Amino acid sequence: MVTVKAVKVGSPAYKKGVKAGDVIISVNGNDIKDVLDYRFYITERKVKFLLHRGAELLEVSITKGEYEDPGLDFESFLMDNKHSCTNKCIFCFIDQLPDGMRDTLYFKDDDSRLSFLMGNYVTLTNMTDEDIERIIKMHMSPINISVHTTDPELRCKMLNNRFAGEKLRYIQILAEAGISINCQIVLCKGINDGERLEKTVRDLAKLRPSIKSVAIVPAGLTKFRKGLYELCQFTPSESKNVIELIDRLGNEFSSKTAERFCYCSDEFFLLAKTKLPDRDYYDGYPQLDNGVGLITSMREEFYEELKRLDNDGASKKSLSFSIATGEAAYDFISEITDRLCGLCPNLTGKVYKIHNDFFGELITVAGLICGCDLISQLKGKDLGDVLFIPSVMLRAKQDMFLDSVSLCDAEGELGVPIIPTKPSGEGFIEGIMKYEKKSDS
Repeated sequence: MVTVKAVKVGSPAYKKGVKAGDVIISVNGNDIKDVLDYRFYITERKVKFLLHRGAELLEVSITKGEYEDPGLDFESFLMDNKHSCTNKCIFCFIDQLPDGMRDTLYFKDDDSRLSFLMGNYVTLTNMTDEDIERIIKMHMSPINISVHTTDPELRCKMLNNRFAGEKLRYIQILAEAGISINCQIVLCKGINDGERLEKTVRDLAKLRPSIKSVAIVPAGLTKFRKGLYELCQFTPSESKNVIELIDRLGNEFSSKTAERFCYCSDEFFLLAKTKLPDRDYYDGYPQLDNGVGLITSMREEFYEELKRLDNDGASKKSLSFSIATGEAAYDFISEITDRLCGLCPNLTGKVYKIHNDFFGELITVAGLICGCDLISQLKGKDLGDVLFIPSVMLRAKQDMFLDSVSLCDAEGELGVPIIPTKPSGEGFIEGIMKYEKKSDS
């Protein structure tokens, strides 16, 4: 049962008299407990709601367009509480956060609904046979799964969960039911790498084509690991070994199915200090949100967008600006900034590399830069008319950094407007070219 928070004026539900506060018991005779039930059962043209209104039990029949939303809003996106993680993974990033951050940052979600709706990764450890049957019945696809290893005993160790090994069977059940799956392996040095990594990738490859892709990403290690499982970062030579292993497997798989299937994240190539692959390597970027091919994709988008740039508008655009980014993307952002400024004679841009003093030197991605580091490292610097930052530095509302420093406070400290740009080639150019300086008056 879920409670209606609001009804959109003029919607099919509004016209039939559904009201805020009504409790939905069932839709077309099916119990409703969350957003997935609701969305699955409202796709029909004729929908019968069984409602509680106070002590009264009502039936409301609605005729609407197929897939048309009836017009109901609910208290939360999921119509239910998020499912939390039951593991204590040896590499968990949340366990490496310092005290005193926003409460929401300490919540560990492990929710198959968020996997389907938003692309989050799940471990399957808090799921039941009934949950798996529901996914199959609703054909919730794709599902993103954090595998890490297909060795049951090792998976129990890595996830610190005695059920983690036996839950691997769910992957095969989902694959055999035709559910599309993307997998990730968080690689920990000396734990699940080497021969164990090869076995895991080969085991998952047996479940193609249901399993579409596997991303291999290095564990993120902050300076707050005191008392946690001892882990070390991959050296450049060790990172090259990982890349060579995955390339060998990818070449083998692509010779049979035309797709590589397994991919290292950009971080491994940056750790190895080696050139990133071109776009053909990534087979359409199936793991882009996992940092696999992100820089290559953005470079490709940037140069395509540059070709479409209006020459007259580019020549007239006058702006002095700065850009802040992490160490990982610094060389690339410097490259495309220089290229844009070279095309537009009245543009002057400077890129600043922000070291992650807050989380530690091993964290180099832009999305984990905190407001305190931005302020301390840029205060007093020549930032021009405006400072651009990638939007991933801020929470979803685009108003606050990870350390709860607000965008407004950072602007006040640095004395310039701070504009978040979308992390894409198009978003990079658009953010700069469409920005208009405020007049001094």
